[in-house]
Amino acid sequence: MGIVRWHLASLVLFCGAAVLAAQAPQDPTALAAKVQQRYDGIRDFQGDFAQTYEGGVLRTKTTERGTVAIKRPGRMRFTYTNPERKEFVSDGKRLYIHMVADKQVIVSPAPDTSDDSIPALFLAGHSDLARDYVASFTPLPGAATGLTTLNLVPRKAHPEYDSLGIGIDPKTLQIQFLTAVDKQGGRSSFSFSNLKENRVLSDKDFEFRIPRGVDVVTHGTRPQ
Repeated sequence: MGIVRWHLASLVLFCGAAVLAAQAPQDPTALAAKVQQRYDGIRDFQGDFAQTYEGGVLRTKTTERGTVAIKRPGRMRFTYTNPERKEFVSDGKRLYIHMVADKQVIVSPAPDTSDDSIPALFLAGHSDLARDYVASFTPLPGAATGLTTLNLVPRKAHPEYDSLGIGIDPKTLQIQFLTAVDKQGGRSSFSFSNLKENRVLSDKDFEFRIPRGVDVVTHGTRPQ
């Protein structure tokens, strides 16, 4: 489950992409603080994404596309539609990973926001980008030309990723690109589009019903 957990952690952090409302400060720490401040006012959002992953010995590269919906605290739905359909859905208590082609559903506890070492805390509001990360203005591979890019290195070593990055449109200050580098040097990047925030999404949008005829694999239980 290590790869799945890291992939999930990346997804949950990436869902923090939001539209900023003022000109970016010149200091990278100040910019990180502005991102955090803006995100604190977002209760939910939805949009489209393209995810690219590059890694492995042969440095293979894959690209997937789909839609995302997020509601704080802890609810999310990533629906991959191309090239293969799959879903990552959390109702805040359980995480469901539905591999459609494999006819398999993996069920595990949702990320525990009492654990201050996982990126899920950015979504949950218990982590602070300026406080918990060392920020610097650094070019990010894969970011579109013209974006202001910010590299974020966790102050507390994370077991599954080395650094995060965001790309911001300097005119609208919208986060359009997010990336994470894992311990094996693999890079997972998300480009977001058509983002709409504070849509008053229903909790029912994040319910998951296990389809008939699938193999159900259950991992772990959350401590009470």
